[in-house]
Amino acid sequence: MTVSPCRANFFVYNKELYEFLLAVQENCRQNHCRQIVSISVEIDYVDPLIVLEQLNQANEINFYFENRGKKEAIAAIDAVAKLEIADKERFIIAENFIKDCLKNIINFGSTNLPFSRAHFFCCFSFFEKNAQLDYPFPAATIFLPRWQVAVKNERCILVANTIINKSVNIHKLLHNLCEQVEKIQSLEANTINIDYSRRKYSKKTLPNPEKFKLSVLSALSKIRANHLSKVVLADVLDVKSSHEFNLVQSLNNLRQLHPNCYVFSTSNGKGQNFIGASPERLISIHKKQLITDALAGSAPRGKTPTEDAANADRLLNSEKERHEHSLVIDFITQRLSELGLLPQMLSPRLRQLSNIQHLWTPISAIVPANVHPLKIVAQLHPTPAVAGAARDIACAEILRHESFERGLYAAPLGWVDSDGNCEFIVGIRSALIDGDRARLYAGAGIVAGSDPDKELAEIQLKLQALLKALV
Repeated sequence: MTVSPCRANFFVYNKELYEFLLAVQENCRQNHCRQIVSISVEIDYVDPLIVLEQLNQANEINFYFENRGKKEAIAAIDAVAKLEIADKERFIIAENFIKDCLKNIINFGSTNLPFSRAHFFCCFSFFEKNAQLDYPFPAATIFLPRWQVAVKNERCILVANTIINKSVNIHKLLHNLCEQVEKIQSLEANTINIDYSRRKYSKKTLPNPEKFKLSVLSALSKIRANHLSKVVLADVLDVKSSHEFNLVQSLNNLRQLHPNCYVFSTSNGKGQNFIGASPERLISIHKKQLITDALAGSAPRGKTPTEDAANADRLLNSEKERHEHSLVIDFITQRLSELGLLPQMLSPRLRQLSNIQHLWTPISAIVPANVHPLKIVAQLHPTPAVAGAARDIACAEILRHESFERGLYAAPLGWVDSDGNCEFIVGIRSALIDGDRARLYAGAGIVAGSDPDKELAEIQLKLQALLKALV
C-alpha cells in the first residue's frame, strides 16, 4: 500500500494503522455492525481558532472552547455522531447517548496526552423546553466531532473520529485523513487579522430600560415578602451590523479582551452561532477531582489603582454582595452533598476581569466512579448565580418578567471525554449571532438591598463589553 507522505509523525507508522483499520473492518463484517475509530496524533503547533476558520463549513456543527489562563483551546468540527433532544430528561438521555457511543469507540494512537481521547461536546438550554418555537438551538445538543484539534501548554493534538463499516474504502479513508492533516499543518503560520473598520451598528441601547427597572422593583417586593431571597433578571440588546458578523474575528477579539475568561462558541450547523466570554465555570473534572465556582456579587473596576482598590474593598465588605454570594455557596455544597460528594470550600477571593470584579469561592470534591459528569451538571443547573433562590420560584419570576427566550444564555456548555473528565461553563456574557444580526444577553442578581438604577448600570456595563468585541 502507498499513501502520500504526511509531515505528521503519526503517519510514519501508517502501515500499522492500515492493518488496524482492516482488522476493525473485518470485525464489522463478521458481526454486521459499524464502529467508530478515534485516531489521535500529536502534530506541530497550530491555533485551533484558525483550524475552525479554515475547516468549518456553514452547514456543519462546530464547537470552540478556549481558556488562555489554562493555556488550552479546542476546536471541534462536524459530527460523526449527534443527538438533539427536546425532552425534560435531556441530561439522562445525553448521558446514555455518550455511554452508548463509548461502547462503540476504538482508540488508535497517542492517547496519553491531554485532549487525545474522544470528546463529546454539549450545550443545554437554560430551561428544559424552549417557549419560542423558532429558537435556533434545541434544549440539548451532544455530538462527537469528525475533527478535533486541541492545544494544551503549546502541545497540539489532532483527533480524527471516523466510522468503519464493512463497505468503507480503507485506502481512500487513509488518503483523505492524510490530506486533512497536511491541510491543518499548513495553517501553522497563519494569523487572524481583525478589520475594525467594518464595525458599525444601528442600535446600542437597551430597548426598554424602564421596563427592566420595574421588573427589579417587582422582584424586590417579592423578596421583602419572603417569597424568595434572590432572582437573576436578564435583558437583551439587539444589534444590526452593516456587515455580517465574523465569527472567528469576534472570538479572537474576545480572547484578547478577556484572557481570564472561557471564550466559547457553538453552532447549530444552520448559520447561527452562540458565542461569549464567560467568567463562570460550572464544573471541571480532571482525574476524578471536581472544581466548581461560586461566583456572585460584583462591582465595577476602577479607573485608577486607588479607585479599583476602593471598589474591591467595598465589594468584599458589602453585606448585600456577601449575602448574594453565600446563597450560591450554600446551594452548590448542598446539591453536591445530595449526590454523595463531600465538597470542600477554598477561601473566598476576588475574580477581577477587565471591566468588572466578582466575589469568588472555588469548591472542590472527589467524584465517585458511579457519578457521571452530566449527573452533576443536571444537579447544579441552574445555580442561584444565574437563576436565584429558591430556584423554582426564581425561575417562575424569570419567565414572568423576561419577554425573550433565554435559550443557551446562562446555560451549561462544555465537553465530556471517555475517561469522565469534563469542563462545563455557564453561557453568560454571551450573544446569539445570525448573519448581520446579534442578540446580546446580560443579567444581574436581585437581592434585598438591590437598587434598580445600579442593576441596570451593571447590565449595560456587561452588554457594552460584549458589544465591543463583536466584529
